[in-house]
Amino acid sequence: MNNKSDLGFHAYIRGIILFGFALFILGLIITDNMKYYIAPRMMPFIYFSIVVFFLLGIIQIFRSTKKGQTEEGIDCDCGLDHQVSGPRWVKVVVYSIFILPLLMGFIIPDQALNSSIAANRGIIYGSGMNLAKPVDGSSVTPKADQFLNDPEGYLASLEENDDDIEHFQLEDFYDEEWFSEYYEELMADLLNESVIQVTDQNYLDIMTLLDLHLEKFIGKELEITGFVFREQDFEDNRLVVARFSMTCCTADAGVYGTLVESEEADLFENDMWIKVRGTIHKTEYHGYELPIVHLREVTVVAEPDSPYVYPSFR
Repeated sequence: MNNKSDLGFHAYIRGIILFGFALFILGLIITDNMKYYIAPRMMPFIYFSIVVFFLLGIIQIFRSTKKGQTEEGIDCDCGLDHQVSGPRWVKVVVYSIFILPLLMGFIIPDQALNSSIAANRGIIYGSGMNLAKPVDGSSVTPKADQFLNDPEGYLASLEENDDDIEHFQLEDFYDEEWFSEYYEELMADLLNESVIQVTDQNYLDIMTLLDLHLEKFIGKELEITGFVFREQDFEDNRLVVARFSMTCCTADAGVYGTLVESEEADLFENDMWIKVRGTIHKTEYHGYELPIVHLREVTVVAEPDSPYVYPSFR
């Protein structure tokens, strides 16, 4: 294959690959399956990427069909080698890096993250804002700061002082002035409700309030929807109603769950979507005080159109 046909062939292949990625993304948007991978706030970037892929693909296809190229034209004075160097198998490997993921994207069915992913990533109970402090009352540092300042020392302290740690919630550190006006108003509204309805829009906000003011919500009726998840050490009468939260994409997705207790818990398998209604109580799990819902009603439901929840950024 001469220089001209070689460059034209590779430009054509690159154009096809770029068109493939553009069509793959467009297909996810048309089928509404993009929701499994990208948060709604990132969609403007997705639309932009489709346009860029299509434009670059057109440019490459145009280059592959351009006539009048000569070896002299290829051998320009820019000091760069425009030819695709290396043996054929190297070129196949390079293109496979782009083609195989693209083919897998078209073949593998799209689905929401499930309990197997939750088991690998670990579940966050409530909003995950629990902190720990030594029983002796010494100065308190958030876990993240302790780890960043001295990773090895922090991990060693977990092993050596596990029995000397008591857990508490964020409200032990901050007074009510720490809360924004939004959270104060939301808490007042929820306390006046006969049943606290946890929706896609307020999911993380309510998890936060239950973390910070659990005592105020004990005895209140709660209704929440999510998929079933269980820790390995759970008793038969416990399960978690969980949702994945996504900020940008599935790479940063976290699992937020609420403990549920019922004699009927063993009837529901992992990954089943259920709507539960019950009374909020307090329990202890691995040394942490957590809210737990004593089940009154449960309904098996279909996976919602939007299986993930998103931060409100208020």
